[in-house]
Amino acid sequence: MAAQDSTGLIRAMGRWTLAALTITTIVGSGIFGLPSIVAGYLGKKSPLAYLIAAAGMGVVIACFAELASRFREAGGPYLYAREAFGRITGIEVGVFLCLIRLTGAAAAADLFTDYLAEFWPAAQAPLPRLIIVTLLIGFVATVNVRGIKFGASANNAFTVAKLAPLILFAISGCLFLLLHHSPIAAPAYGVAPARTGNWFEAVLIVLFGYAGFEGAVVPMSEAKDPQSDAPFALFVALATVTVLYSSVQYVVVSLLSDPAATGRPLAAAARQMWGPSGALVISLCALMSVSGYLLAAMLHSPRVILALGEKGDIPRVFARIHPRYRTPHVSILAFAGVAWFLAVAGSFKWNVLVSSVGRLVVYGFTCAALPVLRRAHPLSHSFRLPAGNAIAALGVLLAAVLAIRLSWSEQLVIALALVIPVAERVLAGKRAA
Repeated sequence: MAAQDSTGLIRAMGRWTLAALTITTIVGSGIFGLPSIVAGYLGKKSPLAYLIAAAGMGVVIACFAELASRFREAGGPYLYAREAFGRITGIEVGVFLCLIRLTGAAAAADLFTDYLAEFWPAAQAPLPRLIIVTLLIGFVATVNVRGIKFGASANNAFTVAKLAPLILFAISGCLFLLLHHSPIAAPAYGVAPARTGNWFEAVLIVLFGYAGFEGAVVPMSEAKDPQSDAPFALFVALATVTVLYSSVQYVVVSLLSDPAATGRPLAAAARQMWGPSGALVISLCALMSVSGYLLAAMLHSPRVILALGEKGDIPRVFARIHPRYRTPHVSILAFAGVAWFLAVAGSFKWNVLVSSVGRLVVYGFTCAALPVLRRAHPLSHSFRLPAGNAIAALGVLLAAVLAIRLSWSEQLVIALALVIPVAERVLAGKRAA
């Protein structure tokens, strides 16, 4: 029988379930469009961008691994920032964490209708789109309200269903190229030779393709052994996704003469190998990927709202646990409602932009929290990251460098995120004096 804590939540997620949740959260719909954009910058060298981006994201993930192993409560980055920098900073990070998960889920729902339009063009008309988004979000919310075991099992099934075609695509593509001894396509890509700027822009885009893992460390109050399972899940997910992404990119740029010219590069490459039926399979896989991402987001993201409610930072009604299913049903339904509104009222591009800006705030504060919590709790029996303070500083620097590439309005949002907790500390010091 699964262990149960005093919060009323059931510790039902083992390390492989947590790893599957992390992989599903990272591998969203981006892999089905990202290869075209990256190839437009770097051409045949583009697979290397995924390895460089993995090294950069590995710095941030390493900080998350140690911090996640230090806590058994739900909350993730919100909890780390609150413990390290105080209540106001914690609330701010919690709000940004909710925002990026909400906009990410909304973007996934928007993409679902886009992909479905390949089979049913009317899916993008206002009324059908409204019905589809409502049914999709309603379904994943119902699955997660019915229990963490039910939701985790469904997530595992979606992970297999989503990753299997992608793995098959990568392996088959490599074998196909090996048997033909040379790429089918001409070497020209219609882009200028790779420059330093091109590399930076390409890696910046790919870095966001690795994003999403921050949500998987939120439901630690329902993990069986957070101290060992959280680092295991994060590093397994990073390794798996890196191999998958770089392999898919290699196949695409090898099979297509101009991958930057299509918005559906995997479908175009699959058509080269398997004909029209291959393109159909990949399109269905895209729908499965979006659904799996949304299911994973609905599993872990409401736990941030739960954590805010448990700490009293928002009304405690959001910390209520369903008497039968032992899930935070109020938080799940609230998350589903706001995500539905953002999906219906917004667009995929708008939701992605908001989500990207919010992630830099969350990543920066999380990396900064590591040395603070190490000093506060030096004898913690958690996973210990070698050279953790230096890696944390590198993570903060990485977030700052990425922020420089944002527009002035997006930089303003991040600046406000930094000013608010500093101002609160100054005011608190004056009141104490």
